[in-house]
Order: sequence, then C-alpha cells, then structure tokens
Amino acid sequence: MAAAQTRANPAQISTRDEWARARQQTLDHMQLVMGDLPRNGRVPLDVVRHERVETPLFIRDYLTFADGDDDRLPAYLFSPQRSNQRAPAMLCLHQTTRIGKGEPAGAGGNPDLQYAWELAGRGYVALAPDYPNFGDYYFDPYAHGYASATMKAIRNHMRAVDLLQSLDFVDGQRIGCIGHSLGGHNTLFVACFDERIRALVTSCGFNSFQKYKGGNLAGWSHKGYMPRIADRYANDPAKMPFDFSDVLIALAPRPVFINAPLHDTNFEMTGVDDCVKAAEPVYGKIFAGAERLVVVHPDAGHSFPPEVRRQAYTFLERWV
Repeated sequence: MAAAQTRANPAQISTRDEWARARQQTLDHMQLVMGDLPRNGRVPLDVVRHERVETPLFIRDYLTFADGDDDRLPAYLFSPQRSNQRAPAMLCLHQTTRIGKGEPAGAGGNPDLQYAWELAGRGYVALAPDYPNFGDYYFDPYAHGYASATMKAIRNHMRAVDLLQSLDFVDGQRIGCIGHSLGGHNTLFVACFDERIRALVTSCGFNSFQKYKGGNLAGWSHKGYMPRIADRYANDPAKMPFDFSDVLIALAPRPVFINAPLHDTNFEMTGVDDCVKAAEPVYGKIFAGAERLVVVHPDAGHSFPPEVRRQAYTFLERWV
C-alpha cells in the first residue's frame, strides 16, 4: 500500500512562489491517484457533424471529434446564429445521468440542469461532451492504459477546450467551465490541469474527503472514478495525497463559484466550507482576489436551483 504523501500546509503558503510549488505538488499528487496525464501529441480534431437543431438565437450541433486515443468523443455544440464578434465559451459537464451530455444540452433530464442550453441563450458558445460510458460514449479507459476514468475524462475535456479554441467564432481567451455533481468535480479537475479555463462554476461537486460519507471514500473508488483510492489508499481520507482544499488552492487566482446546498446528502456542506476556508487566504492575501472565490448555500438538496444558476451566470459574465 502506498504511504501517505505529505501535503502542503495552506497556513505556510504566503508568497506566490510558495503557492506555485504547492500547486505543482497538488498536480503531482492528483496524478498519484488518477494516473499520469497523457503527454502524447494532439491529433487533428477531425470534427464530424451528425445532426443540427436551429432556434432563433443559436444552433445546436451534435458532433463527434477525435480525442487522441483512437476513439471519438460525442458532444453537443451550441453556436450563435449571427455574430460579428467572437463569443465567450463554456465547457458544460453533465451529472451522473444515463443521457450524459443530453441533459445540459436540453435534450432531456432535469430542467434545472440544462445549463448549456441556458448559457447559449445568454450568448455563449457552449460545448457539452459525454463522460466515459455515459450518453453515446463507450470507452474502457483501463484497457487503454489509464489508471482512472477521471484522468481519461480530464484528457477528453482538454480536447474539448482545443475544439473551442479552434472555432473562429470563439474568443479563445474567454473560456469557462460549469458542471453539476459528476460534472462539478470534473470541472475542478480539468481546470487544475488546463489553465486555458478562465473561470469555473461547480455545483454539488465536492466536499472534504474527511466529511464525504463519514470519511468512507468507497464512492470515489469504483471504476467510474479512481480505483487507486481503494487499491492504494484503502478508501481512507488520512492516506489520500490530496484533498479538495488543495484543488481550490491550485486553481487560484482563477474565479470559482461554488453551489453547496444546505441539504446536499452527497457532499455535506460544512465539508465544502472547510475547503473554502483553507483556500481563502491564498485568494485573499496572495492574489488580493477574495471576491473570486464564492460559495452559496441555498436551502435545497443535491440540486442547482434557478436563483443560484442566475447568480452563477452573473458571476461568469464578470470573469469570462
């Protein structure tokens, strides 16, 4: 069994150089759990459009593109009907739902989670891909050398950013990411490894490992996530080489909006506040950007209520 790795102490991060070292340590430690981020070169995107739906404001294309592992990633792309300027873009990651990308894209599921459709209506280019083995995307990451489905998703989502930056109607310097639940933590994960993502919205996506299900991390360690959490770290938070406080610190000073409802039974909200409290000094003292780390606690369960989405979209309009 792997020995516990020493994590950076947030209280000892007081300069940008110390933060940079702590950030790199967190990325290294995440890869101990998730497996290494592939370093092989990027193949041509080879985008193929399969279906188109038009509305007065935007076009929704169902497309696939090459992600570099000899497979093709399905996604919905929303683009403006008419625009003389390059638009900001959002990568929109779905929750754990059989229809995958279809839910944020407005093709079914929970109306409160159709944020790709809503953001397109607000003028964003939006891209909603599938997570491995959801929606129309079937891929065995372990048969292809990955240590986790999480790392395969990170690679796919970075390729999704490549796609957004390749579009002549996208402002490639104004790309954000949003997600709920499964999409909420994958928003954080991809942004850690991809600094092209300028701002984030994470809804019901995390809390401290110590407060996740009373400290039992079995829910994080199945093949849909990170099996090494069980195999190497015995589903024990004390043995984990990173926590979500480290993830938030690694994301600084980029803006992060966090929806953590009071009654979320998946991610108990005081565990969210523990992570935010640990990251606040880095945002506030080192980068003078405390207003960039925002957490709200609606009186709700594991959900993304309309008023919170409005707050999140206002937040994005400031930073993306």
